Amino acid sequence: MKKITVIGGGSWGTALAKILAEKGLNIYLLVRREAVCDSINKEKENPFYLPGIKLPKKLKATTDPAEAFKDCEIILWVIPSFALKENLEKMKKFVEKIPYHISGIKGIDLETEKTPFTILKENLPKKAKIFVLGGPSFAKEVVKGLPTAVVLAGEDPEATQKMQELLAVPYFRVYRSDDPLGVEIAGALKNVIAIASGISDGLELGLNARASLITRGLIEIIRLGTKLGGELYTFYGLAGLGDLVLTCTGALSRNYQVGYRLGKGEKLEKILKDLKQVAEGVKTSKVVKKLSEMHQVEMPICEEVYKVIYEDETPKTCLKRLLSRSLKKEFED
Repeated sequence: MKKITVIGGGSWGTALAKILAEKGLNIYLLVRREAVCDSINKEKENPFYLPGIKLPKKLKATTDPAEAFKDCEIILWVIPSFALKENLEKMKKFVEKIPYHISGIKGIDLETEKTPFTILKENLPKKAKIFVLGGPSFAKEVVKGLPTAVVLAGEDPEATQKMQELLAVPYFRVYRSDDPLGVEIAGALKNVIAIASGISDGLELGLNARASLITRGLIEIIRLGTKLGGELYTFYGLAGLGDLVLTCTGALSRNYQVGYRLGKGEKLEKILKDLKQVAEGVKTSKVVKKLSEMHQVEMPICEEVYKVIYEDETPKTCLKRLLSRSLKKEFED
């Protein structure tokens, strides 16, 4: 491989760039801010998102798309879901020539209700190979070399295996899948449940409540995910259950942090301002509401998260409504 370009200088983009650069590959990180670029190139550190983590000499940052994509063969898209379409339009003349595209985006576009995989597929040449990377993977643990397992999904088995081998290192184990849409849907929807889990902990409802919420949240993800075309088994795997457990129980999760602080009574605007990074679940909750209504899928937990975020209802009011729902069978016939 001549060159790999990672688009997005946040924590996850930087972490993936670090993994690949440590393998001796020629890695460029395309970032927006000159300050991030200069720090990575001069200090070999990204103090804005991964302070204290030394980056390999092989890793180079740039703000110039022409430099980033020259002789590039693989792109890793690691930007917020809402920024994908705009970036594709701006860089079309560069990216449409590149044969391999890996999406590390865990969200759904708010305007079109489309996943990044679908957006990439619609805007890139038919010959382009597109993949989705998912699974439980906090960037701050990955950059420390802590054991992590993820899943890479694609429609071409041979190409998927090729990318699987490219991404994998001993501490970063990569499984492969033939269900990119399912992996993507699971990665997006779990963020909404993570907000609910944070709210539950913020309200100090206990471990029983959290476990119940994760379990019922998985049911909601499966209901909508399979309606949208994902395979059932995907939601029981790393992209589904694995990532759901991580983001619902780990304080490193931005979505969990948002929910926790909402549960403590803080206002969303202040929380997001303090966060300084995107919590995809906030926008995704709005998309999920639209999709659940469109496909007539019952998603009570996601519905209440939406009401807390967009209708300014209190978490306690939403909790009361959840607990007063009519009794029913655990699994539908």
